[in-house]
Amino acid sequence: MTSINLSGKRILLTQAESFMGPALHRALVECGADVIADTGALTEPGAAEALIKQAGRVDVLLANLGIPAPSTVAVDVRDDEWRQMFEQLVDPLQRLVRAVLPEMIDRRAGKILLMGSASALRGMKRASSYSAARGAQLAYIRAVGVEVAPHNIQVNAIAQNFVDNPTYFPDEIQANPAFQARLKREVPLGRLVSAEEDASFAAYLCSDAADCFVGQVFPVCGGWAD
Repeated sequence: MTSINLSGKRILLTQAESFMGPALHRALVECGADVIADTGALTEPGAAEALIKQAGRVDVLLANLGIPAPSTVAVDVRDDEWRQMFEQLVDPLQRLVRAVLPEMIDRRAGKILLMGSASALRGMKRASSYSAARGAQLAYIRAVGVEVAPHNIQVNAIAQNFVDNPTYFPDEIQANPAFQARLKREVPLGRLVSAEEDASFAAYLCSDAADCFVGQVFPVCGGWAD
């Protein structure tokens, strides 16, 4: 971890108290970053833009966006559930990126990294609304990544699953024998990816050593998805 150098970089981290937020915060600080740790809700129009304005210079936007996934069968997904997934996961991402890009383009430097989900890479039963929103995130990242690459801005995503975090895999789930059996059955790694492993990779993607990646989606899921 200490070999990753983020000294002098101002990194805006969203949802710093949930999903991968705490692990990311620790890893970024350890690597020398100046972390702007936001914990506010970003669902209201104008909230993302206000956050970017308040943050000042942002060298890296680390869009950590998570919400507990519903387990509704497709025929029972109602409009309110569908809209909630997009309001929580997709709308804030687009607003954050739209607000932060002009200054990055002017400086010809910047990075945007999304903490996304591998549910968009492999079919999952009872996850249609959640997977659709996560898929929209990844499609957006790919498109923006190639659009802004000529401005020396790198936009990428981590698509994760079976990573230790309190939003999706709290202690009570991890302790369940059925979940432990599922882990051994479905995940080639045979265990959860640790929060530290995931955060360390994210820190690397925020660093100058990762300037060559453009609109890429990196699965971090112990081999569960390609």
